[in-house]
Amino acid sequence: MSLTTFSGPVRSLGGFIGTGPGQTVIVANGTNTLTLDVLNYSGKVIYTNDATLIINLPTINPTTDATPSSSNNIGATFRVVISTAATAVAIKTDGVDKFTGSLAIAATDAAGAMTAYAPASSNDVINLNGTTTGGASGSYIDITAVANDRYMVTGVVFGSGLVATPFADA
Repeated sequence: MSLTTFSGPVRSLGGFIGTGPGQTVIVANGTNTLTLDVLNYSGKVIYTNDATLIINLPTINPTTDATPSSSNNIGATFRVVISTAATAVAIKTDGVDKFTGSLAIAATDAAGAMTAYAPASSNDVINLNGTTTGGASGSYIDITAVANDRYMVTGVVFGSGLVATPFADA
């Protein structure tokens, strides 16, 4: 099925199932920078093999235009899965949009502790280094545009050592 637009509510008694190779976007090592958009990345798993990747989130557009060509992206969700341990992975907003929510860092060392971090109101970057700020293989982050200038983040990132917040200001 090609891209389809409905003008009214859609009801499914059995749910919607998104499966197949189009549901995962594999980001190859050496990509360096990935700029997300709703059409190609929303609702999909972004599976990265790049340890030094910059992921740019789209600017949140809360317009209330209900036409099929509306650029409103409230509700767009991106799932980032780390396959190769991050050494310098950054997930960035446009600088105006900020993060809310929390990320849990599960330590993979002998301490085995789990700590959750919430972003400060000014934070617009998530930095993963594979150790103290998380991003070891198996880490995942869900990012959803929930309101004007606000992305909600949830997830578990694996790290080691004395863990620290992955949230920062650009």
